[in-house]
Amino acid sequence: MTQADVLDDLQRSLHDAASVFSAPDQADWKRHLQTALAAFSRKRRRTLLGTITLQAEQDIYPLPAEVQAEFIDYKTHLWGNKPCKPWSKGYAGALPRVKEQAGALVFDPAPSAAHLAAFGSSFRFWYFAQHRLDATGSTVQAVDRPLLLLRAQAEALRELSMRNINKPVTVRDGFSGTPRNSTPAALYAQLLAEFEGAT
Repeated sequence: MTQADVLDDLQRSLHDAASVFSAPDQADWKRHLQTALAAFSRKRRRTLLGTITLQAEQDIYPLPAEVQAEFIDYKTHLWGNKPCKPWSKGYAGALPRVKEQAGALVFDPAPSAAHLAAFGSSFRFWYFAQHRLDATGSTVQAVDRPLLLLRAQAEALRELSMRNINKPVTVRDGFSGTPRNSTPAALYAQLLAEFEGAT
């Protein structure tokens, strides 16, 4: 699946309403698809593994550039998972709490030298990532293609409702192909509800 494939499907699915979106280089359609992909990424979570190198008493670590480019939210980490009781020899103390803030991982409190001695300096963490859809391929599963298309249709109708609020249009949804005749605003609400209700 490539971006061009989905753009073609999206334009065909909106029938005569598609003529409203005529920006050069399919800019309107790409904008709809990008918004749909962001919403889709929160519905169909993509989990990836990242790594940063810790230093003693440092509490803020900017996310690596390759992680930041697709980062949605922090999930959990694999660091310090070895069981260790407070009375055990070499107990490093409670692990810091970790959260993402403004493109960085924040440790509270900062990891200590004892933490690094016990668990190492390589901090591996899971994070939720944006799905990819470009000219070479996609991370969206084929079975989820109609769901992505449905959200892109809703986005197109949201914009269409601001331009021609009283003009009826005919579109087909991404699941059944059933015609839906109404105003763009009503269709937007209906398609968005279908997207949100999909499992």
